[in-house]
Amino acid sequence: MKLERMIGILSVLLQREKVTAPYLAEKFEVSCRTIHRDIEALCRAGIPLRTEPGKRGGVSIMEGYKLDRTLLSDSEMQAILAGLRSLDSVSGTNRYIQLMEKLSVGASDLLAGDAHILIDLSSWYRASLSPKIELLHNAMLAEQKVSFTYFAPKGESQRVVEPYRLIFQWASWYLWAWCETREDFRLFKLGRMTGLKQGERFEKRPVILPELSAAQVFPSAYLVKAKIDPEYKWRLIEEYGPGSFTEQPDGMLLFSCGFPDKTSIISWIISFGEAAELLEPAELRQDILAFAGGICKKYSEP
Repeated sequence: MKLERMIGILSVLLQREKVTAPYLAEKFEVSCRTIHRDIEALCRAGIPLRTEPGKRGGVSIMEGYKLDRTLLSDSEMQAILAGLRSLDSVSGTNRYIQLMEKLSVGASDLLAGDAHILIDLSSWYRASLSPKIELLHNAMLAEQKVSFTYFAPKGESQRVVEPYRLIFQWASWYLWAWCETREDFRLFKLGRMTGLKQGERFEKRPVILPELSAAQVFPSAYLVKAKIDPEYKWRLIEEYGPGSFTEQPDGMLLFSCGFPDKTSIISWIISFGEAAELLEPAELRQDILAFAGGICKKYSEP
């Protein structure tokens, strides 16, 4: 992906006065030799890059320079713009659109162009989420620890972490960080974090990227089979896909899928009310009955 990497190098150089080849190599996860080859290719393409040797040396770009739009096709520029717009939807700023203006001569024409792809990565909780993302992003750039209160199914805890990655996955935002409490890398959901504060600086450690497959994060411990009323076909398709059920002769939908724990099974089944019946695991039918009995008792009291 040489072109994408070269665009990334230009993006970094347009934001920072000077960077070293080892810094770029670490950022793009390639060797210093590859970075030097990319810099040579950019120079051959007519982009005025300057390299300075020595302790205070590095790679820099001529002040005031803008990337010639002809290096990229319109469709490639539109794809980049769609991604940048999506990041602005989270931060609540125009930082990334401003970056696009630096990257392209005549960007105003481009910005008013194709709007077929609109990506909004914000959430219902944008007012509280955007400041968290900004604080965590700033902490990563400054290599500062972050402390916060974390609310999880197992309880409330105080955490101090070294932040390394912000991740948008499963329609939610997460922080990948080294946790001092667990002495290991952990994934934290931003919606469960409160009272975030930046702290002391830390020495960056080698980052192990998280395994984010659904099978790894939500391992299936139970195979669930249930009969679902056909009026909820849309929900099964949205949540688990059209392959998660088969239509029965009586019109009911026979659902089958793996779930990670008993709590998620019970809460999912009861969310359908009378429109769902759990068939397997059979032992959980009594748990659902007890849950329903508790609800009945609570609402039947004066």
